[in-house]
Amino acid sequence: MVRPARPTVGDTVWLERRFPLPAGWRLRPGRLVGSEAVEPLGEPIVARSGADWIVRYPVTAWVTGPHAVTLPPVWRLGPDGQADSLAGGTAAFDLRSVIPDTVTAPAPRPGLAPLRPPRRDPRPVLLATLGAGAALAGALWWRRRPRRRHAPPAPGPPAPEVTDTRWLDAGEPKAVAARAAGRLRAALARVVPEAHAGLPTADCLAKVQLHRPQAPVRDLAAVLEALDHIAFASGAGPDVAALARRARALAQGLTR
Repeated sequence: MVRPARPTVGDTVWLERRFPLPAGWRLRPGRLVGSEAVEPLGEPIVARSGADWIVRYPVTAWVTGPHAVTLPPVWRLGPDGQADSLAGGTAAFDLRSVIPDTVTAPAPRPGLAPLRPPRRDPRPVLLATLGAGAALAGALWWRRRPRRRHAPPAPGPPAPEVTDTRWLDAGEPKAVAARAAGRLRAALARVVPEAHAGLPTADCLAKVQLHRPQAPVRDLAAVLEALDHIAFASGAGPDVAALARRARALAQGLTR
């Protein structure tokens, strides 16, 4: 059997043969060898249809006219090891041309000349290029422009100082003592640079006694030692407000 019944040049032609086999038998088809006129397109396909087996060979041909293809033998394999071969037979088909019969002398036509596109106006492309270049130059200039230097804001009025009374009402006598001692030590450092704030109190007073013997060293020692006692002691001390006033008065006297 040949399918399709009326093939044309280039079609896939299926050559089929049906084999009746007993139960348990199988088929092994041979390989179809091509010729100059007919070429196989693949391996044979074996399919079962009820009690029969069908073997299909896909082929194609490029020459019009009748063709006869001799199919290879087919082996039958039994369940107990039996083997037998059958002749494949001959399949015939008539290959038709794809060119209509009305064309008596078909000949290939020459190729068409290349189509040239119409002339285009280069001005839009030129304007777009110039616009892109101007935008790029503007972006580079904007990025590399000198940045403006803003003047720093004018300092505002200094915050009012927290009085000693507020610190004492808040329960912070050590803060009052530390601030008073710091101011007094700063005033001493301005008058006697050798008595800087990094020295202990005793060494600071010794430097003042050495370089400024006319300074009130006894009063300074009494106030600074009392302030240090308040700043580092854990219990109740002397009147912090009075000591802070004395320290402020001594600092003003040293400045004068």
